[in-house]
Amino acid sequence: MLGAIIAGGAARRFGADKAAALLGGRALIDHVIDALSPQVDALIIAGREWDGYLSVDDYPFRCGPLSGLCAALRWANSQGHDHVLASGCDVLPLPSDLLSCLMGDGPAVVAGQRLLGLWPSRLAERLEAHIVDQGDHSLRHWAEISGAREVASSVTLHNMNTAEDLAQYGARAAQISLL
Repeated sequence: MLGAIIAGGAARRFGADKAAALLGGRALIDHVIDALSPQVDALIIAGREWDGYLSVDDYPFRCGPLSGLCAALRWANSQGHDHVLASGCDVLPLPSDLLSCLMGDGPAVVAGQRLLGLWPSRLAERLEAHIVDQGDHSLRHWAEISGAREVASSVTLHNMNTAEDLAQYGARAAQISLL
């Protein structure tokens, strides 16, 4: 099982490097790495470099999270991994049972967090064709046409789209000792 953190976005709403933004004194992406790593055999970062981890460039061209997911699926195929457990660099807390919750036939995503999902690597060519041929590069559209099942999360997930989102999450997490 390959884990992939999709981290190539421009972070326009966030206003700074989202992956490197600090939460409890550590980079946001490091929190995601810590949560995803125990659930996978190997981990890559798609769309950016991160010290200590193999990174892959968005593919076939930069068009948002789908190009990071496509790069991860292609890498998984080339390395013999049947599936990719994917997450953005900005969603916390990741459930410790994420993989087991998403297991089943075909692709699966967490309801309300379509990048957070389990994707068969055999979808790499289909996703590449979709990116090249379709104008709609939204995760919603890809999840729909790929037949991804939506699975409820076992925890309340928080997406850090803005610096304010991160500050609010950090304050709540500190109160309940998540950090």
